[in-house]
Amino acid sequence: MEPQAILKELIQLSRELGQESRQLAILGEGNTSADCGDGTFWVKASGSQLGTLDESGVSRVSFAAVEELASRPNLTEEDVETGLRNALVDKTQKKPSVETFLHAICLQQPDVHFVGHTHPVAVNQILCSKMGAEPFMQHLFPDGVVVCGIAPMVIPFVDPGVKLSRAANDAFKRYQDQWGRSPKVILMVNHGLVGLGKTAKEALNISLMADKFARILAGTLAFGGPNYFSLETTLRVDNRLDEVYRRKVLENKGG
Repeated sequence: MEPQAILKELIQLSRELGQESRQLAILGEGNTSADCGDGTFWVKASGSQLGTLDESGVSRVSFAAVEELASRPNLTEEDVETGLRNALVDKTQKKPSVETFLHAICLQQPDVHFVGHTHPVAVNQILCSKMGAEPFMQHLFPDGVVVCGIAPMVIPFVDPGVKLSRAANDAFKRYQDQWGRSPKVILMVNHGLVGLGKTAKEALNISLMADKFARILAGTLAFGGPNYFSLETTLRVDNRLDEVYRRKVLENKGG
């Protein structure tokens, strides 16, 4: 797709994630991005709101410029401010989100073209508890496996920006060593959720399913606790031919 067509899909994804009734993000929370396929990517501008996002709230930046900035040692906050503005393809656009560094890492993972980062109430009520991400490490129902992948990638709390992107880079390597693939879900303790999709629709599906998982998980605590799938069951669901087919359909068409 052309960059403008990709931008249109990104804005739609952002507005879906920012719907107030879904409780995934409020005010200026969360950010989104999409790979243009030409060494640049779109990312939500700092201060913009997902639910009302339009073209004026999105910035196009250079992967190479963001990577070069992130590789510098001893970056100051002023260096980051200046560097992000210099990474803009169009210098008249707004400053990109400080999470631009994280999005650059995510968009370079295999088959990731759209990224949706949110702060869902249902997910964060668990990630901000003493249990952290642990309750999410096993599956409860088939659709969770089909949409969200075999297991989430977890990052302990790290300050947003360059530190978080470096922690994410290390976490991706550990995840790939363990599972032989990239994750579809990132859980950031005391922070929020990231959905990694081939398409904008898949990134939205992942975010909504992770929110559903968190709500069901919390509900199980009133009835004796979660009845998790075994790893054997999870792997079987993940590899069933009918579920593999359904996953491909969902990536493009949703539910």
